[in-house]
Amino acid sequence: MRPTRAVLLVAATALAPALLFTAPAFANGSAAPVTATTVTTSATPADETDQAEDDRVAIARILHTATQNNDKRVIEEANKLLDNGSPEEMRAWLETGYRLAQAEDDAVYIARMLANPDISDALRAAANAALDDGSPETLRYFREVGQYEVDG
Repeated sequence: MRPTRAVLLVAATALAPALLFTAPAFANGSAAPVTATTVTTSATPADETDQAEDDRVAIARILHTATQNNDKRVIEEANKLLDNGSPEEMRAWLETGYRLAQAEDDAVYIARMLANPDISDALRAAANAALDDGSPETLRYFREVGQYEVDG
C-alpha cells in the first residue's frame, strides 16, 4: 500500500465516528436509518494488484453497511465475491452489480413497509409510486429520503 493511501485510510478511519455521531436522528422511530455507501476508486491505480486491493476494501465497506441495514441480497453477493471473486468480478460488481442488488433490497424494504396496515395513505401512495417506477435510483431515494418527506 502506498503511503498516500495509508494516510487516507487512517484519516477516514479517524473521521468515521465523528461523521456517524453527527448524522441526524430519525424522530419518528418508524424505520431504521439507512446508511448509503459511495464507491470510489482511483482513476489510474499503480497496477492491477492495487486496484484489486482497493476493490476488496470497497466491497468490505459495502458489506459492513449492508449488514447494518439488513440488506440480504447485497450481503449475499458481497460475501460471495470476498470469498472467491476474481478481480474482474469484483470490479464488475462495483460498477453495476452492487446497484442492482441494492435496488432489490430497497424494493423488499418498501414492500415490507406496504405490508404494515398502519401506514398513512400518503405514504402508501408514495411507496407504490416508487415501486411502480422501479428504477434503482427511485427506490434508493424513497428508502433514504422520500419516506420521511411524506406528510401523514
